Amino acid sequence: MMSRTQIVLDPEMHRRARQRASDQGISLAEYVRRLVARDLGSNPTKVDPACIFDLGSSGGSDIAKDKSAMIAEAFSSAPKRSQRR
Repeated sequence: MMSRTQIVLDPEMHRRARQRASDQGISLAEYVRRLVARDLGSNPTKVDPACIFDLGSSGGSDIAKDKSAMIAEAFSSAPKRSQRR
């Protein structure tokens, strides 16, 4: 179980940390967790969860704006299952 922690950063440090996290494709929270783990000598996450979900750069597309159409398309193209009772 994780514990919630609050930290205060000056605006420039916060901006730079968010940018570094973004460059690595991770959240600011994950960036801070990795820094703390490295400083404490813990092993960082062994497997990047992104590889499980095949996440990566979308090239600027915004899937959220077309999600309803994508869901409708997925349901309409799915094979029909018989409803035996």
